Amino acid sequence: MKVLIVTAHPRSDSLTMSITHRFAEGLTAAGHEYDTADLYREAFNPVLLPQDEPDWNNESKLYSDEVLSEMERIKSSDAMVFIFPVWWYSFPAIMKGYIDRVWNLGFAYGEIKLPINKIRWIALVGDTQSHFRKRDYDTMMEKYMNIGMAEYVGVKDSQVHFMYNTLGEFEDNQETNLDSLYNNLLDEAYNIGYTL
Repeated sequence: MKVLIVTAHPRSDSLTMSITHRFAEGLTAAGHEYDTADLYREAFNPVLLPQDEPDWNNESKLYSDEVLSEMERIKSSDAMVFIFPVWWYSFPAIMKGYIDRVWNLGFAYGEIKLPINKIRWIALVGDTQSHFRKRDYDTMMEKYMNIGMAEYVGVKDSQVHFMYNTLGEFEDNQETNLDSLYNNLLDEAYNIGYTL
């Protein structure tokens, strides 16, 4: 299987990028191929300008070269995996802009649906699982990503993987061993890649 990893974090030495690399190692160990769209390092422009605005009267609209290039990356893939920190209970703006521009009319929705079979969302949450779930933020994000986004573009095999405590936040009765926490998260990323 060929996987397109879309990842977003401004720092190349962040936990998000370490998770991305470890996930890719899991893919490789399972015999999969992958390409990585590192949105910050590739300086992807998230701003939707008129050339990439959907035209409801023309599903065959020719989009910008940057968008067409990303569409080709997706066409050569079987699955997409988004790896990102949760900011304001959603993606970083650069990743939302990627979806706004690239998952466009006539390619991802309309008469033609997104040409992939599965999507995985690996969301790094700074908070604890119980605090995050207390107000159903997990449910909100799962519905948004699995139904509002993936299902809308025709992908039924979509799952969100939350990785909690990424800022070292612990419940009152938990011991604070950050090395163990981060190693467990990296192992989890590897396993998600390996079992994709």
